[in-house]
Amino acid sequence: MAYIINDECISCGACEPECPVNAISQGESIYVIDPDVCIDCGACSDVCPVGAPNPS
Repeated sequence: MAYIINDECISCGACEPECPVNAISQGESIYVIDPDVCIDCGACSDVCPVGAPNPS
């Protein structure tokens, strides 16, 4: 299961460089995770100051 970024995202960008498979990108209003690329490692969740990335 891939991680998803919920509406708590503040678009700080802390998660994007932590993703080892480059599954995270800036969306229209918040960052988004490509579920086809995500390997469910949780690195994004570990660095997020608001806990926006969660397992789907």
